[in-house]
Amino acid sequence: GGANEAVIAMLRQIGTEENIPKFLARAKDKSDPFRLMGFGHRVYKNYDPRAKEMRKLVDACIDETRRAATKSVKEADRKEADEIVRLLHLATELEKQAMADDYFVSRRLFPNVDFYSGIALTAMRIPTSMFTVIFALGRCVGWITQWRESIEDKTAERKIARPRQVYTGPAEKKYVPISEREAGSLNRSVSRAFTASALDNTVSGYFF
Repeated sequence: GGANEAVIAMLRQIGTEENIPKFLARAKDKSDPFRLMGFGHRVYKNYDPRAKEMRKLVDACIDETRRAATKSVKEADRKEADEIVRLLHLATELEKQAMADDYFVSRRLFPNVDFYSGIALTAMRIPTSMFTVIFALGRCVGWITQWRESIEDKTAERKIARPRQVYTGPAEKKYVPISEREAGSLNRSVSRAFTASALDNTVSGYFF
């Protein structure tokens, strides 16, 4: 965690589109501590496919931010919306110029998912200090499952654990509004089936 927070800090440090060439030059200078945050990935050696989807989410978030700012009577809301739009324009231009530079392309330093996710979170009014928390929330179930599997697996010593799961619940369930739900209406059998399959390391399935 923290990479998307670093991207926001970097964009604010760059400040304007006119400064982009100077910062790209600094990123290529090995003696300069400045690093281009949100570029490159240890697995994706081409354009990170998640970054394309995240960019769509950013556009949707900014559209909503603009609509809310238009309806708001608060000057602070309009300034906030302008700042988010400015960050997106700056990020878009930074990506454009970096992808036109053979230094970054030849090294396969393409934008990754963190390059745009920070802007999406900012548009949602989530403070940068909470970015890593949001990052961790969606992974907690997998982390706990992996920990339990590693504790319960006594058959072999592993340097890395790969928890597996096979979902056995229904493929589709009808959404029930919260106001219409009964207390304790969670389908516990489905929950138990999912948990058991996730912890059973004899079951073949998908890796997290």
